[in-house]
Formats: sequence, structure tokens, C-alpha cells
Amino acid sequence: MRQYTPEDIIRRVRDEDIQFIRMQFTDIFGQLKNVAITASQIERAVSNQIMMDGSSIEGFVRVEESDQYLWPDLDTFAVLPWRPQYGKVARLICDVHNPDGTPFVGDPRGVLKQTLRRAEALGLTFNVGPELEFFLFHTDENGKPTTQTTDEAGYFDLGPLDHGEGTRREICLNLEAMGFEIEASHHEVAAGQHEIDFKYTDALQAADNIMTFKLAVKTLAQKNGLHATFMPKPVSGTAGSGMHMNMSLFRDGRNAFFDPGDPLQLSPLAYQFIAGLLEHVRGFCAVTNPLVNSYKRLVPGYEAPCLLAWSTGNRSALIRIPTPRGQGTRVELRCPDPACNPYLAFAACLAAGLDGIQRQLTPPEAVHENLYTLEAQQAGDRLPDTLETAIQALQADRVVTDALGAHITEQYVAGKLQEWEEYQAQVSQWELDRYLITY
Repeated sequence: MRQYTPEDIIRRVRDEDIQFIRMQFTDIFGQLKNVAITASQIERAVSNQIMMDGSSIEGFVRVEESDQYLWPDLDTFAVLPWRPQYGKVARLICDVHNPDGTPFVGDPRGVLKQTLRRAEALGLTFNVGPELEFFLFHTDENGKPTTQTTDEAGYFDLGPLDHGEGTRREICLNLEAMGFEIEASHHEVAAGQHEIDFKYTDALQAADNIMTFKLAVKTLAQKNGLHATFMPKPVSGTAGSGMHMNMSLFRDGRNAFFDPGDPLQLSPLAYQFIAGLLEHVRGFCAVTNPLVNSYKRLVPGYEAPCLLAWSTGNRSALIRIPTPRGQGTRVELRCPDPACNPYLAFAACLAAGLDGIQRQLTPPEAVHENLYTLEAQQAGDRLPDTLETAIQALQADRVVTDALGAHITEQYVAGKLQEWEEYQAQVSQWELDRYLITY
């Protein structure tokens, strides 16, 4: 990534006829927010002088503490290629700070940066390669989203069966214009389901990239008359959408998970990291799988992991070690879904892995049978089966709550408990179909 100075940003805004700049940040529940400024305010922006009302953002601050400032990360400056080329729009991703200049404890990006500093103190760099799945659906005559698709494609199919191919191609081209390196793009298992993978990078940039990716997908789908959703399980009876996380630790430019002398070519550090993830996955599941709907995906029969197990190559395991070794050695966590806040998800996973390293934990034996089968699902430790049980596990896991911090933990748990209680009070269509006539 290029290193920008304030003068570089000011010059680009002037020379490229950029008229608006979006000062972007993310709330604790993973929603992208922004304050839009005109080009005339760019000097104030790069001097950390753009203020916003934190009391209006869910989970941030109380009204009597509302003034907060957006400190842009200058290296995230990018022009939004889907906006008009006359009077261009650019963005800067920001950290949230208090009026006295200290980082705001409720800023998810700041939480990730703090956890990354713990890894850096051990001489380690944390890299992540995310794989996000999403659905493209039709809209109705009023422009409202439906769950309907005329797409008849399956895994790796192409047009004319894959009706989203054109939109997916447009998304890839726009992201490449913003500096993404797209590694793969294909149709997924379910009708209307797609996946676009971009190259791994350091965790902070990877989280920034996910937020940009979601914005691009939704914006370009809407432009083409479609609705894109990262909801984990929008359609009953078919596969849901995941966000597999490929994680690696590097030391002095070399992959610290690789050991050519080990039978699996994994280092002690890799085994300890895997053990840490397994130790705390129930605790961070409310972060990596944050919705009531997330737990409709984590059920047997739909290619989503349910059991706490790891393997090499076996895609039915919660954690798998993909085939590449050497610099490509990585640990893939398969339970997260794309509704998560990537900053908090990465921070929680890294904290879990570091706990495994610092305590020198040992993982259980690798599992090689197909864990998707019903028989295999009937035994062993499982992921939480509801958002409520996931919240309870989060509250009991000090490693995860310490990584999130007291402020975010309190606000996050309160928001998710409210979500669960609202869900519990609803009468679903399934209940009406099942009981209304019979009883």
C-alpha cells in the first residue's frame, strides 16, 4: 500500500477534480458509516479536524459525551470508481478519537489495532485472506428486495445458467480499480449465491477491504436492479453464506506456521494457534456469527461446520489446513459469516490464537472423516446453536472480552440480547403454517 502524506491527498483532490470525500468508519455492529465533506474541507480532514456526533451511533457514547473526531488513515485514500467521473467521490477510512486526541475505546478499528500490537510485541504479523459469499436477488416493482432469483446455476457454473455473472464481473473490475488483487470469482452452491476472493494482506487492511467489498457489492448490484445480501441464511433448505478466514502469522517476512520437518509441515506455533482457536471459538462465536439468523446456517446438512474439530484438507472441519505450505501455510476458520464486524472478528480470533501460543496449548488429534454426516454430528463439542447461547459463551470468555474491551463488550452484549429478545417475541410463518389450523 502506498504511503500518503497530507500534501499528497490535498494534491490528488485538486488535480483529479474530486468534489466529495467520504470519511468512513464502522460501528460496533459492523455497519459502515460516513461523514461526507466537500473538497474545500480536505485540509481540515487531513488535520484530524472533522467532528461527528458519537451519540447518534449505536454503541458509541452518551449524548453528554457526543463530540468525537475522525482521524483518517491517509493510506486508505481511494476514488470510488462506480461514482461519476465528473465531480469524483473519494473515501478515507478513519479511526475515531476523543476530543483530547486519545483513541475512542468503542472504535472497532482501534480494537483490532490494539490486538495487532500484542502480536507485534512478539515479533509477529497477522495476515488474513477472507472468502466472502453473498446472494444476488431480484427486487419487486417497488424496488424492495425479494429472495427470488431466476438463476439456475450451481457450484462453479457459468452463463447462461449464472445470471449474476455480469454483476460479479463488474464488481471485480471496480475493486481492481481500487487496488484489490482479485484471486477468484465464481458461482457458489445455492441459486443466486456468489463468492469473490481477494488476496491476503495484513489484518487491518483485510478488514478495511471487507468493508469496501461489501459497499461495492451492494452498490453495484443495486445499480443493476438487483439486491445483494450478506445475510447468512436468507433461504430455507439451501446452503447459507460464510466468510472463511484464512489466517497466518509471519515473523521477519517468513511464514511462522511452516515447519518442513513436521509430518504435517506445521510449526509448534501453528498447533498452538489452532488450539487457541478451538479453546475460544465458542466464546467468540457471537462476534464471528453475530445474528439470530447466523445460527440457521450452522446446522447439519448444509456444508457449514458445527463440531469443534480440525483437519488437513477436510472441508467439513471447523478448522482446516489448506494444502499449500511454505509461505502459503495458513489456518482456515470456516464458521464466520459475512454479517460480522471484521475488525472485531479478526481481533477476537487473533486474541484466541495468541492465548494458545502464550499458554502453549496442544490441539486434539486431527479428524479426517466427513463431519457433515448426521452420525458424525451426534457426538462431540459443538458450536453454540443460538445467538443466546453464543452471547452467554462470550460473557464467560475473559480472553475474548478483554480483547474487545469493557465498553464494546457491554454495548455489544446489550444490543445482541435485545435482538434475541425481539426475535423470541415474534410469531413466524412456520408457526402459523404448523399450528394455526391444527390447534
